[in-house]
This record gives sequence, structure tokens and C-alpha cells, in this order.
Amino acid sequence: MGGFVSGWLRAVLVGAVLVLGVGAASAQSTDGESLPLSVSGPVEVDQAVPAATLDKVKEAFEHRFEGVQVKAVRATPLPGIFEVQVDMDLLYTDADASYVMQGSLIDAKARVDLTAQHLAKLSQVAFDSLPLNLAIKQVKGNGARRIAVFEDPNCPYCKQLQSSLDSVDDVTVYTLLFPILSADSSVKARDVWCSKDKGRVWHDWMVNGKVPPQEKCDAPLDELLALGHKLNVQGTPMIVFADGSRVNGALPLEALKEKLAAVGVGVKAK
Repeated sequence: MGGFVSGWLRAVLVGAVLVLGVGAASAQSTDGESLPLSVSGPVEVDQAVPAATLDKVKEAFEHRFEGVQVKAVRATPLPGIFEVQVDMDLLYTDADASYVMQGSLIDAKARVDLTAQHLAKLSQVAFDSLPLNLAIKQVKGNGARRIAVFEDPNCPYCKQLQSSLDSVDDVTVYTLLFPILSADSSVKARDVWCSKDKGRVWHDWMVNGKVPPQEKCDAPLDELLALGHKLNVQGTPMIVFADGSRVNGALPLEALKEKLAAVGVGVKAK
């Protein structure tokens, strides 16, 4: 979770985890078997809760934790328990904010992680809102499908992803430089951006280890870093698909192909 939980409230929340499951990908049964969970499927939330009730929960929470701003309050399938959004954190509380719970809310019958499902929705990025003019563009095949990737030139998982993309056809890859990992990440990112053939130089470095030639120009690194922070990008690679969904980390090749097939072409590449 983000800043709210990592701040002064963390001590309050210790031991108050909603133990309906562990993690966003799987829950653990009593016999040690892993129970597969999904973030897809419909979520049934009681829409009959009056707006005034949700407003009172918001007021109670902000009164209980002075200085905290609640973005939204939603009912949950659990009677009397509400989901509270603070920044990109999701917490659970009662109507009086007397108890606060942190963790994943699992629909045990449907095997759906409701918390992860809502977080995925909240973290969606409107693809066409991205500054693709500030991206390194690589077109593979007809380029009909699109992904945008926040990458650091020193990121080993980004290099793994770039290698996997060599085996993917009909996709346009927009690399948004996000140099955050090493002291020379910005230098390498600038050298690549200032090259005449950005796509080739980037590929040669990430896949073949060929050091980019030293170049100087006005690279838009500050703008891209600001964009990444705005979108809460906390590591690289971070992949944005044409449907707005995002994945943190390098997907294995087959998983990447499946995701691209599921998303489809979307809007025509620019």
C-alpha cells in the first residue's frame, strides 16, 4: 500500500488485517494448498446504501484520523463494512471508523480478490492520454496492437521484457524512459533519446548489451519522471496495455502473448 498506510497510521493497523486471504494472487487454505484467486468477474456491492450513509463514514474516518483525506467510500458485500479509498490505498472500516482493517477482501465462494479487482480498476491508465510523442517507438509487424512501457536502461527485467518482445508480432511498443534505478540511468537514457535512431539504439543496448554512443540534447526525462510519479509507477518495467490495464513487472512470453490477444487491437496505433 501507499503513503497513508506507510505513514503514522501503520502502527494502528498492525494486527488489524482482514484475514480473509493473503496477498493479491492466492490465498492459503488450512491444509497448505494454494487457492487460485481471480481479479475478474462481477462484484456484487449493495447499491442500496444511501449516499448520506457513505458521507457519514467519510466524515467519521477523517475525524478519527485528522489530516487524512478520503477520496471515496463504497459499500462492500459485508454488512456494515465499508471500503475507504485514501490516495491509492484501500482500507475497510465500520460506520463509525472505530475499527480499520488492512488487507485483501476475498469473495471465498467466487474465488475473487475484491480488493485487487478494485485496485486494478483504480490504477487503469487512459492509453491515449499518455505522451506518446515522448516515447521511443518500435513497430513490430503491422504494429496494430499497442503497449507502453516505463523502463529504466539498467533494469534487468526490462531487458528480459525487450527480449521477449522480439518474439511478439504485430505490436507497437512505446518505451517511456523512467531512469530511477542507478546513478547513470539518466545518462544512458539521455544518450538513447538523443540518438538518431532511438529504437535501434535502445534495442541494441537492452537486448545485445551494446553501449549507447554518448549524445547530448534536451531529453524529456524530467517530464517522464513526473508522469511516472503521477501514475504511481513504483518500479520498472510497468506495462500499460491499450485497454488501460497495467502490469507491474516483466510478463513471461506466453503470458504476454495471452494478454495482448485478450486486449486485442484497440484503437489504431499512431
